[in-house]
Amino acid sequence: METKISVLYVDDEENNLISFKATFRLKYTVYTALSGNQALQLIKEKPIDVIITDQRMPQMTGVELLEEVIKINPDPMRILLTGYADMGAVVDAVNKGKIFHYLSKPWSEEELSSTIQRAYEIYADRKKIAESFSQLEVTNEQLEFLLRQKLLS
Repeated sequence: METKISVLYVDDEENNLISFKATFRLKYTVYTALSGNQALQLIKEKPIDVIITDQRMPQMTGVELLEEVIKINPDPMRILLTGYADMGAVVDAVNKGKIFHYLSKPWSEEELSSTIQRAYEIYADRKKIAESFSQLEVTNEQLEFLLRQKLLS
């Protein structure tokens, strides 16, 4: 059985969270948060593959949230949503929040879904590469050990 992509959607407008969950709950494992702090707590507790956040929120902007996420776990793919043509936020998001993609609100289901799929493909590829690398490290250590044994005998 294929595991569902886990998506965290962060927005200070509860209606947007309800709408997102209603749209995508069958396709993905959906987590929602009403604030950056709530989102950070979830990221510490749950395995999250893709994070989608609104830019304009009280206390913590989307870019600020994504910067904090990187400190906790840099692996999840990051997508920024904003309802305003706020190019400063987009530039910040790319430079500081290291986002994968930027979308404007209101989002379209097709565009958001295909963006989540593309983000997850990259996320899964990165995980595979990291796993292969750690297997190579173990193999390398084993070979070094065997070589030392051979040199000592």
